[in-house]
Amino acid sequence: MSSIHTNHSAMSALATLRQINAQMETTMQRISTGLRVNDASDNAAYWSIATTLRSDMKAKSAVVDALGLSRAMTDVASAGMSQAVDIVGEIKAKLVLASEPGVDKTKINKELDELKAQLLNVAQSSSFNGQNWLYGSPGIVSMPASTRDYGGFVSVGYIEVDKSETTLIDPADNSNGILTEDRDVTTAGGSAETFYLLGSGTSGTAKQITLDANTTADELSGMVQAMDDMEKDLIDANAMLGIKAKGIERQEAFTKKLIEVSKKALGRLVDADMAEESTRLKALQVQQQLAIQALSIANSQPNMILQLFR
Repeated sequence: MSSIHTNHSAMSALATLRQINAQMETTMQRISTGLRVNDASDNAAYWSIATTLRSDMKAKSAVVDALGLSRAMTDVASAGMSQAVDIVGEIKAKLVLASEPGVDKTKINKELDELKAQLLNVAQSSSFNGQNWLYGSPGIVSMPASTRDYGGFVSVGYIEVDKSETTLIDPADNSNGILTEDRDVTTAGGSAETFYLLGSGTSGTAKQITLDANTTADELSGMVQAMDDMEKDLIDANAMLGIKAKGIERQEAFTKKLIEVSKKALGRLVDADMAEESTRLKALQVQQQLAIQALSIANSQPNMILQLFR
């Protein structure tokens, strides 16, 4: 009976030690990884939700990166448009100056030629990441702005910019560019005239905004009106870019906030309480030492019984 009792004690002590060692392994894994749910075997429901959250956060992070690029493209286009507004305003001022008696119109025209060249350079240079919203053919630019989950299906939302509202120069079609399209005006003398600034004009009857010694005051009044109309279009286009930029900024901030909220939710599901796990580890280490001692005592009992028969 004593032998049976001794074997039972040893087996019980060994089982206890194994259980403690398993708990220590789990606790040490939680401390080393910082997670209480490392895989599906720990908690299948929480692991599934956490895996989906991590995937969604990666998608949202990609959207934030894309929004950063979109904001940069919008800023470049807006900077170019602002510069174009300034130059067009200066051209309009030169035309007003040319209306004064005794002014050398040919000298002013040389200044106009320089300002026109600057406008062309601004349009061609306003490019970022291979995108130029001021120069080239019009079209719709779609920029990733969000990820949306409809009934379990993820789709991508977009912010769109219509380049037909921002194109300054389309070398393939003058009618598409704010700086190249014809401007129909009525001069101070009541004449109906059509002017264009850059390119070759849309219609055969349009006159280029340029000066020579024979340019009349009535023609100048029409040119000033044409430039004023052009300036308004540029201001409207720049305002539209500003609205898009603000929308991108808001969406970027909102997406970052969603990522932070998802991180907090993920932490509540799978993160380990490090203070609690550290305390548990210390307690398990004490239990392990006691279990080892108990197993040692149980294993030494048969030897003690044998000594009694000597």
